Amino acid sequence: MDPNLLAFLALLPILSVAILLVGLRIPASRAMPVCYVVCLLLAFFIWKLPVAQITAASVKGLGITTELLFIIFGAILLLNTLRYSGALESIRNTFSGISPDRRVQVIIVAWLFGSFIEGAAGFGTPAAVAVPLLVGLGFPPLAAVVAGMIIQCTPVSFGAVGTPILVGVAQGLASEGQSLAELAAAQGFDTERGLLQSIAIRVAVLHAACGTFVPLLLVGMLTRYFGERRKWTEGLKLWRFALFGSLAMTIPYLLVCIFLGPEFPSLLGGVIGLVVVIPAARRGWFLPDDRPWEFPAEDAWEQDWSGAGTVTHTASRKISLPLAWTPYLLVAALLVITRQSSLPGIDFSPIDAVKAWKVGAGSLFGTDIAYMTSPLYIPGTVFVLVSLITLVLHRIPPGDYALAWRDSLRTVVLASVALVFTVPMVQVFINSASGLAEYPKMPIALAMGASNLAGDAWPIMSPIIGGLGASVAGSNTISNMMFSLFQFEVGDQINVDPLWIVALQAVGGAAGNTICVHNVVTASAVVGIAGREGVVIRKTAFVFAYYALLAGGLGFVIVRILG
Repeated sequence: MDPNLLAFLALLPILSVAILLVGLRIPASRAMPVCYVVCLLLAFFIWKLPVAQITAASVKGLGITTELLFIIFGAILLLNTLRYSGALESIRNTFSGISPDRRVQVIIVAWLFGSFIEGAAGFGTPAAVAVPLLVGLGFPPLAAVVAGMIIQCTPVSFGAVGTPILVGVAQGLASEGQSLAELAAAQGFDTERGLLQSIAIRVAVLHAACGTFVPLLLVGMLTRYFGERRKWTEGLKLWRFALFGSLAMTIPYLLVCIFLGPEFPSLLGGVIGLVVVIPAARRGWFLPDDRPWEFPAEDAWEQDWSGAGTVTHTASRKISLPLAWTPYLLVAALLVITRQSSLPGIDFSPIDAVKAWKVGAGSLFGTDIAYMTSPLYIPGTVFVLVSLITLVLHRIPPGDYALAWRDSLRTVVLASVALVFTVPMVQVFINSASGLAEYPKMPIALAMGASNLAGDAWPIMSPIIGGLGASVAGSNTISNMMFSLFQFEVGDQINVDPLWIVALQAVGGAAGNTICVHNVVTASAVVGIAGREGVVIRKTAFVFAYYALLAGGLGFVIVRILG
């Protein structure tokens, strides 16, 4: 089959998602079953995959769906626990004390705290932590989800203590004919770590450049879509503080990557940013002289802005500030600790301990597709554990705590239908090799067609392919595993530094999280607006386009003009 036609066919599952969710605004619960069927038909009739392989990929998708639903449940349970205990009211007062300006609050919570959580846990966890926190502070749920998705770009490449680079790129560059160590030696590096560090620094440079303007876009879109006067200018008035908040994170982020490696840029960048920005906000530094910006009154919100299960901040009793913040501090601490391979002065590996208990199968239906998970490693476990601790710390009446569980289970049901079809579709899409037609798997077929069309301009296209991979797969790590070797080989073919092309892939894969379907489904379900996924993606697509095109343009200049 003609490679360009094959690439178009491989694009159809993604195209169907865009048309149904974004174009026609059909809720994901109705759109994703159709997209799943499109992918199944392509896999069976065009790629000629065995039924066993399609079934195995779908079952693996259902396993991953269960993990996502557990994360959603845990995040909602913790939020509802804090709501019934009265802690949310105290947390809300904390941010009002820092600044009553919603533009300032969104930079602190979404950009800085979200970056820290992404660095600690990755895998969409900021959507399960920062988004409901914003709603608890009084943000419209739709605004909170859009904000939470917008920041899913700069921190993502170094999320989960560097997993997208140390696992995604590392496994992606290895091949049957050449190990990563051999590839590193061929590129002039003494160790695999040296090769990955070189790529990571390139990634950090690109992210630092592109991420500088993300907080400004964030506040601009907040005032444009959720303000009473619907003006970009109300957000852009905060340009000095937005750039300050950005650089307070991206400068440490870049330096940490250069001197410490890919494990901690997002985590330490977020922490340092919080330490720098919060005192500045309290003192009013870099803030405009106009009155603090606020959302319209809640009774004036548009119907799309809120939905079933919206969290209120009405408290039944007072909780002291330290006690109110203790659950979130515990979440952050446990996520960081359980992701470490060792602890100072202790002969103990937390990550090995939480990953010791595994559930799954090594070979599903006789195929090479495996599904294995570590229940204690899933962030949902941390959320549920902290919720139980909070029950005791905040002395919540058993009846109120039972209501928190009931409300949380109801909300999870809203997300289940969409995810039950979304994630299996993704797994069929990325496990579509080894069919009787002997075509490359769908993501590679798509990338090959794009490469044929782009030619020497491939550096501009490279982040877009990485982003599309992440938007479908739901993971920068998976996108890097799928495309890193392909991107490296294309860089060689067009006679440019292939490490820069791999870096562009990683940056694009990070940006793709802003339009990732199942991340949007997850974040929307957490705050009770399931069914508005297309509305969210229509807004965040602009940020993805900005990020991928700017990264691609910078990459083109670096490898073609400066290189």
